[in-house]
Amino acid sequence: MQMHTRKVIVVITEALLEKPLTEDIKKLGVRGYTVTSARGEGSRGKRSADLDGAQNIRLEIICDEPLADKITAHLADRYMPNYAMVLYTLDAQVLRPQKF
Repeated sequence: MQMHTRKVIVVITEALLEKPLTEDIKKLGVRGYTVTSARGEGSRGKRSADLDGAQNIRLEIICDEPLADKITAHLADRYMPNYAMVLYTLDAQVLRPQKF
């Protein structure tokens, strides 16, 4: 069974950004993504997934490295200066690379 290397981009940010983020990443060429509710504590304090207006999301994208570079640069430029956002990438081994 041949595995193929792809990047996983993980973005943890304010829930109000879900629609603009997903629209942006689709325009950049993302074929699919996963969004889940997130809660935790960090440099900006404690965030609970059950408080209106203070919700966070976790957005995950699997893609090739050139697209990952495009996405991370775009998000860093457009959103990070004005919104609470954590962004990191991981290497992943996938079975069906054509999906990503």
